[in-house]
Amino acid sequence: MADAPIVTCPNCGTRNRIRSQPTGVPRCSVCHHALPWVVDADADSFDTEIVASVPVFVDFWASWCAPCRMVSPAVERIAADRAGELKVVKLDVDGASEIAARYGAQSIPLLVLLRDGREVDRMVGAAPEAVLRRWLDERLAPAGAAGSGPGSG
Repeated sequence: MADAPIVTCPNCGTRNRIRSQPTGVPRCSVCHHALPWVVDADADSFDTEIVASVPVFVDFWASWCAPCRMVSPAVERIAADRAGELKVVKLDVDGASEIAARYGAQSIPLLVLLRDGREVDRMVGAAPEAVLRRWLDERLAPAGAAGSGPGSG
């Protein structure tokens, strides 16, 4: 399993180590601002990392995949903008073929949104950041919220 990532607080600049945690969200040790929650998982840590009290956005990718490298910065910006609301788990499929097969990751990048461990939806391919944000906004909107549901948008 990879070392716990270190994230700089966007509010005060303090560097914080983020450990895997099934409840709550990571917060700055100094100002208590919600931190962007992006973790690299591997075959051993994946099942632990997708357990969270917030929705989990899984990025199935590979280092040799140019579209994956195009999507990754957008996914990380979204994680920063949704600090405290979303966890991003990045999984290199080359080192986790069984997990990729479990999720039917036949094409990458594959972005899968999980809530309470269950798949909500998925997006295959390198979508522009605006499309990705809209897709996530629709799926993360509270039930019954304006603009959500069939026929909206």
